[in-house]
Amino acid sequence: MQDNIHPHQTPLHKCHNMESRLLSSGTTTISGLPRLTKPAARITTVAISSPATLNTTGGNLVCGRQLRPSLLNLHYSSPVSSITNTPNRHFLKPCNATASDSAGDAAPVGFFAKYPWLVTGFFFFMWYFLNVIFNILNKKIYNYFPYPYFVSVIHLAVGVVYCLGSWAVGLPKRAPIDSNLLKLLIPVALCHALGHVTSNISFAAVAVSFTHTIKALEPFFNAAASQFILGQSIPISLWLSLAPVVIGVSMASLTELSFNWLGFISAMISNISFTYRSIYSKKAMTDMDSTNLYAYISIIALFVCIPPAIILEGPQLLNHGFSDAIAKVGLTKFLSDLFWVGMFYHLYNQLATNTLERVAPLTHAVGNVLKRVFVIGFSIIVFGNKISTQTAIGTSIAIAGVAIYSLIKAKIEEEKRGLKKSA
Repeated sequence: MQDNIHPHQTPLHKCHNMESRLLSSGTTTISGLPRLTKPAARITTVAISSPATLNTTGGNLVCGRQLRPSLLNLHYSSPVSSITNTPNRHFLKPCNATASDSAGDAAPVGFFAKYPWLVTGFFFFMWYFLNVIFNILNKKIYNYFPYPYFVSVIHLAVGVVYCLGSWAVGLPKRAPIDSNLLKLLIPVALCHALGHVTSNISFAAVAVSFTHTIKALEPFFNAAASQFILGQSIPISLWLSLAPVVIGVSMASLTELSFNWLGFISAMISNISFTYRSIYSKKAMTDMDSTNLYAYISIIALFVCIPPAIILEGPQLLNHGFSDAIAKVGLTKFLSDLFWVGMFYHLYNQLATNTLERVAPLTHAVGNVLKRVFVIGFSIIVFGNKISTQTAIGTSIAIAGVAIYSLIKAKIEEEKRGLKKSA
């Protein structure tokens, strides 16, 4: 067969040859039609609105995920309408490696979701641990530096610096505050400051175990405030459960070897202050998260505590307070003790709030009672405080009464929540 065309061609052959020359030419146009060019093998710009075929070869493993550069080596982009008429065209799909890697990334979340008691248990452990360490270190400081007003300021100041640093890095992000919210938080912060200072006065004056025994009366003051100030009806079962608390604290106080009126009255004022803090907190309910809320309360309380510390203890500190403490333990230990006691104070309060958010009221109530038992027990062991048999029995009765009260109150709260959900 000959490759060249016979000179005597038919009109059909001429048309076919003209079409062939037209398609093979890169510059010819007919009747204003756009020139036809050979589709480019690959382009550098990706048309997002147009699907395209992909080359599945090649790839790099970076940070646990398979990255495929060839996904961007698209053949060409075309209108969506032409895709349906084009055979062997595939839409962009995630590769199997990416899907498996995503499942691998989610594995840790699945583990904690499967075993949530591990996380909750860790929160309880850290709450107890930080609280016990705070109480022990706090009492050791008072043994060589008996200035509770100044130490209270240090507690709050270290916590405020911690909060400001957390806000600076965005963990958590600082919540905005306005004048209306500030007015609601000021009474809460005032009660928080007064309760904190008086607790430290009691810690400095008497044994840690005795202060915590007196502070076991706090549920009694809460119930009384709810009944007579807020006008809430308190069930008779709650009042009866508080009887062992009052009897136990009275027995422990009568035979406490470290008893003095300053420590006793200060602990009682602390109970009343924290009771009013709870009342004002209910009135200042806000959508702000607990971390930001506690940070703002700490900042306000710090400004409240500074003037009394300067007025009541400032002259003594300048004359001999600082010099005596440094002479006893050294400057490095003195400064490190103040820093760490402030950190433990802030962190255990924050962990207590976070733990409350993770568990039911009944669980938190039991945990709070056990925490007080841990603090009393460890303080007696660490400091070697001698207690009489009557004090031990009275403390046990008081703690048992707090446990019964907490259980009854938590069940009542759960029943109220159940009624609200059903309604």
